[in-house]
Amino acid sequence: MARNPVTWLGSPTFPKAARVALNDTQLRQNLRKATGTIRGRRAAAVAEMDDWEQLRVAGEQVKDDVLARLDTLLVQLEESVTARGGTVHWARDAEEANRIVLDLCRAENATEVVKVKSMATAEIGLNEALEAGGVHAVETDLAELIVQLGDDRPSHILVPAIHRNRAEIREIFQRRMGVEVSDEPADLAEAARTYLREKFLTTKVAISGANFAVADSGSIVVLESEGNGRMCLTLPDTLITVMGIEKLVPTWQDLEVFLQLLPRSSTAERMNPYTSVWTGVTPGDGPQRFHLVLIDNGRTATLQDSVGRQALRCIRCSACLNVCPVYERTGGQSYGSVYPGPIGAILTPQLVGDMHDPQAASLPFASSLCGACFEVCPVRIDIPSVLTHLRAEVVEAKGRTAESVAMAAAAWVFGSASRYEKAQKAGALARFLARDGRITSLPWPGSKWTSSRDVPAPPAQSFRAWWKENRCQK
Repeated sequence: MARNPVTWLGSPTFPKAARVALNDTQLRQNLRKATGTIRGRRAAAVAEMDDWEQLRVAGEQVKDDVLARLDTLLVQLEESVTARGGTVHWARDAEEANRIVLDLCRAENATEVVKVKSMATAEIGLNEALEAGGVHAVETDLAELIVQLGDDRPSHILVPAIHRNRAEIREIFQRRMGVEVSDEPADLAEAARTYLREKFLTTKVAISGANFAVADSGSIVVLESEGNGRMCLTLPDTLITVMGIEKLVPTWQDLEVFLQLLPRSSTAERMNPYTSVWTGVTPGDGPQRFHLVLIDNGRTATLQDSVGRQALRCIRCSACLNVCPVYERTGGQSYGSVYPGPIGAILTPQLVGDMHDPQAASLPFASSLCGACFEVCPVRIDIPSVLTHLRAEVVEAKGRTAESVAMAAAAWVFGSASRYEKAQKAGALARFLARDGRITSLPWPGSKWTSSRDVPAPPAQSFRAWWKENRCQK
């Protein structure tokens, strides 16, 4: 059984979901336009930096240092937050984290809360848990709001509604907000602003995620582009922040590296438009009660994998999604998880922690292994290496299958030159099955191949035999 609900309940495996997505021409058109635009802008923004590669290495080193000292840094963070008037809560899994947040909301008699975009709360299904407990969560990030009002699921880490075009968003706003609005971006943004303003001014509890937490000062950092997050973080009386335990940086000096890497990698901006930092509580200014919920939810188990642990370096920039040829054609919902694309293909199976889960086990194969994701990753996560590592775990979890028997037989043949030559000679006999130079039908297990493609007829003489006959000295 899976450790947590990182994957969406009832989601099909990636191959099945991708096949459906590939038939959606509108989806593919929306994705191609959006990812192509972001990809081009990011490349231009990164090209302005002469020391970009040094920054990537610095980001990698800081994150690896954090993962190596995570136990002591987390204790330091807790002491820093507590010393400045905040309260730290520890959650082992999604169920525990949701219960903590729901209890905090009930303690404030809140029936409605505002939220600023948070991958961690989406990972644990917080909105659904709050709704079941009688508390309605209102998303305030524009893209998240579109997804919520459309009764939809996110398909991108940074732009959750990337699969929607302006006409579709207009229809959602008119249907759910009851307003007449055009499909011009300014009009859509104004409609959302009017809708959210009342929520900001009347709601007493806010819930946020966190991009980073600085261990030595207890400061929490959120980066966003619209300013709605800042309203969430300052107006309500109580602020609850839900954060994965790996989001740490040791000092303010380390934070500087990521404030350069993240904006250019995610939105292709030289500097992030809205960077909010808060440290505990300040009497008479901002929320007067601050709670930090630190969630594990499979991260400690991921940390134990010497190859897979590098996925925990991720700073959620989404650069890997925007260059991935598989993501561009299938969209994020095919991955069946809040973490789509290449990073989702390696992070989700590890957080789930069960390679017998068909949906999670299908994700390491959702890649062409072209390596573009590694080239753009600002913290140098070697995603292709982790993908192949996890594929091996999936195969091992399956145990003895027809495929594994075939692979073992192939390894036995390739392990000896004489066995290989004999296999070549035997294989050459298949040419008698060919018609017009191609074999279109083979008996089982070869029929697995010829059911979808032809096989070129093998030559009567192998290259080895030809070389021995024509080039070797008599």
